[in-house]
Amino acid sequence: MPITSPQFAPLSQLAADLKSGRTTSRALVEAALERIADPAGQGSTVFLQVDAEHARAAADAHDVLRRAGTVLSPLAGIPVSIKDLFDIEGQVTRAGSKVLENAAPAKADAVTVVRLRRAGAVIVGRTNMSEFAFSGLGLNPHYGTPRSPWHADVPGDARIAGGSSSVAAASVADGMAAVALGTDTGGSIRIPAALCGLTGFKPTANRIPKQGGVPLSKTLDSFGPIGVSVACCAFVDRIFAGHDPGVPATRPLDGVRLGVLTNYVTDAVEAPVANAVAAAINHLAAAGALVEDVRFAPLDRLPEINRYPLVTIEAYAWHRKLMAERGSEYDPRVLARLKRAEAASAADYIDLCESSRAAMIEEARTTLWQRFDAIVCPTVPVLPPRIADLEADDDAFTRTNALILRNPTTFNFLDACGLSLPCHPRGEAPIGLMLAGAPHADNALLSIGRAVEAVLATTR
Repeated sequence: MPITSPQFAPLSQLAADLKSGRTTSRALVEAALERIADPAGQGSTVFLQVDAEHARAAADAHDVLRRAGTVLSPLAGIPVSIKDLFDIEGQVTRAGSKVLENAAPAKADAVTVVRLRRAGAVIVGRTNMSEFAFSGLGLNPHYGTPRSPWHADVPGDARIAGGSSSVAAASVADGMAAVALGTDTGGSIRIPAALCGLTGFKPTANRIPKQGGVPLSKTLDSFGPIGVSVACCAFVDRIFAGHDPGVPATRPLDGVRLGVLTNYVTDAVEAPVANAVAAAINHLAAAGALVEDVRFAPLDRLPEINRYPLVTIEAYAWHRKLMAERGSEYDPRVLARLKRAEAASAADYIDLCESSRAAMIEEARTTLWQRFDAIVCPTVPVLPPRIADLEADDDAFTRTNALILRNPTTFNFLDACGLSLPCHPRGEAPIGLMLAGAPHADNALLSIGRAVEAVLATTR
């Protein structure tokens, strides 16, 4: 079944329409609010809080400013959604959990929210998510589970939107926002982008300020956008980073060195995913990219290295007091994953950070990043799984969660930046092609991503 959701146009087109008077901010916001309120849609699952009154007032203000010749940025007056992990002044940040629903309202906006407002973004509401961002699947037993656009209307065959920024992606896929603010600790932007047919960008972890929200892993958390194009993500990423609004120029693919990983990330890949990714890589080679297979042997050690995963240890440190007081209110699957870190020692954590991870990052620097401009692999190895299958079977949930997290998590561990682009034929199941770049090579990766996107657009 084709993806038919009425998504917003790319930010560049929306900005042009606003400038020419073909539309207004109020019209864009009303379109988003109409989609959210549509009883036939999934707005009640997607948004934990809708700021309709404030969004309308902000839209009207931007329309007045525009008529007076003042435009804060190309994002001014455009509807944006915020993942429930970020503080918004006066609102409770629940992180998709019942545990925090009675917490005190935030006293200030998160830094990324402040920067979005300064650029003129109109916040329409805060989106649901995997509880505490601790799953790649997007199931939430407290507030509901969003659907991927693929098979969304087939009775009994609803598919996951991916996690943990599941509903951030759903808000964009279903036309409830033009772009979404999400987080990515182990794939939580790239996974839902891939499973919803969208584009998602995970910046280098320490590039974007993390103040103002609920952490999962202080080392691995990354804040980034989900949108309908690379340019959309690049533009919003610059706002998050505190830079002047703009988009890195497209780098021609001729001579770009692409390394195609042949181990670890290629295990258990479903045939449609393998075929779509292989076809995409062939098209990139035909467009002039220098494509070369590469085996990065250290990845095969990851299961052993992550006996106590870094994210789990750091998450447990933040949650342990809350778990002791209110453990019964957690999603049992999230609680079980957090408890895995109870047996980890301080020595385990130090060895993981200062020995195993540091050594692998150095090996990647010499083996991958000095040889290639970007590494290519499937974002996730499978098509969107059925929600019902995962809700009914804890073992299936655990296996599928590990499999879907595997590829993107690899590059979080390597401190890389990452981009997921749709590479499936239009109208078929969503499949993501992941490009990964060296730490702090964010702009270079986005420049390559724009060229890759242009090639794929002619073939899909």
